[in-house]
Amino acid sequence: MTTDPADNRARPNPTDGERKQLEGWLDFHRETLALKCAGLDDAQLRARSAPPSPITLLGLVRHMAEVERGWFVSVFGGEPAAPLYCTEDRPDRDFECEPGDTTEEAFATWREQIALARSTAAGRDLDETSPDPLTGERYSLRWVHLHMIEEYARHNGHADLVRERIDGATGM
Repeated sequence: MTTDPADNRARPNPTDGERKQLEGWLDFHRETLALKCAGLDDAQLRARSAPPSPITLLGLVRHMAEVERGWFVSVFGGEPAAPLYCTEDRPDRDFECEPGDTTEEAFATWREQIALARSTAAGRDLDETSPDPLTGERYSLRWVHLHMIEEYARHNGHADLVRERIDGATGM
């Protein structure tokens, strides 16, 4: 674990109940991605992990905005939510950052989607289910939280490698 004083991530209390644990670990992983991006300039945020892979820190932020929107707003919230970046012709467009795609927009959109996710889940029971609008399969809010923790943890592993390649920083 990092000893960086800029690391303000709150670690969930190990004696809290299930909901606080799920929300706490999801927030911890959200802030881990933000920490991985902290202090880097636009060019560094766009640096590819290992070409030809399109993975960049900026692309990961955009992807997680897309994932937050997809699972919380569209699937669990039942709201029609068009993709933010991806298109039918370019399903990985979230990872494909172009010159006109700004860092400011990506981070603002990601934070906005996190706020929407929190408001969608607020006051809802973990056992409540909702159908995926594409498949009809039902997912509980608990499953969505667990999946999002997994999604962030996996992509934070990618972010670890990208950040280390950029400036050698590890252990965040």
